[in-house]
Amino acid sequence: MSNSLYDTLGVAKNASADEIKKAYRKLARRYHPDINKEAGAEEKFKEINAAYEILSDEQKRAQYDRYGDSMFGGQSFHDFSRNAGEADINDILNSIFGGGFGGFGGGFNSSNNFKSSFGGFEEDLDLQASIKIPFEKGILGGEHVVNINNEQVKIKIPHGIKDGEKLRIRGKGKNFQGHSGDLILKVELEQSDKYEREDDDLYKKVEISLKTALFGDKISVHTPRKEVKITIPPNSKNNQKIRIKGYGVQNRKTDLYGDMYLILNVKIPDINTLDSDFVKILEEKLP
Repeated sequence: MSNSLYDTLGVAKNASADEIKKAYRKLARRYHPDINKEAGAEEKFKEINAAYEILSDEQKRAQYDRYGDSMFGGQSFHDFSRNAGEADINDILNSIFGGGFGGFGGGFNSSNNFKSSFGGFEEDLDLQASIKIPFEKGILGGEHVVNINNEQVKIKIPHGIKDGEKLRIRGKGKNFQGHSGDLILKVELEQSDKYEREDDDLYKKVEISLKTALFGDKISVHTPRKEVKITIPPNSKNNQKIRIKGYGVQNRKTDLYGDMYLILNVKIPDINTLDSDFVKILEEKLP
């Protein structure tokens, strides 16, 4: 039994559906009439589409696997597709296999839908790139300017975007025959000297005096959105965490806010800068 239908796509008879699809796309790009102007390219393109239409359908593929090229009058699929004639190849295949065949017998031009006429070629028009954005811009969102092919393009950064997420910029990919792909940007958040981020929570180190740690006090703290006053309780310890509810990152999907955690760093004064009598009392009284 001949494998001419599989030969058309250059795959083995036991090829998986994914392998068949990949082989089809590769050949379709090579022989698409908008790209390949050589004699016979359009005929080859129609043959490739017809083969894929059959092998990508489980029922039609099973029929062909059972009966082989006898379904085409014993001639190879290559010869059959060229002898069938442009006008009626779809009708002939429909009568043989049943079911609908999508008009690959006609010509292709720029008015055709690019995806359906080219089996997903538009995916190759997408461009991939990485961008770095300021840490706080990733929290608050807003406009950001990127350089794309020497063109300054303004993009909108959504609030709460995370490191490694991707943004799709419509129409800024490659251009081909009046069709444009998209630009897919992988976001890399710059490091911050103020904050650490874990999902929607922020962590910030705050230095306090020994006096504040011992006796408590109110201090001002900068957050990405505004400055807030918080109370440091008496007897606070070094590395103690204080939660400020709702001052973290606003989640881009739920719009709920995470929290901010202050990590206390108690500053111990230099003993040489303190009053000598006070130092003496400290030395005597401290446990």
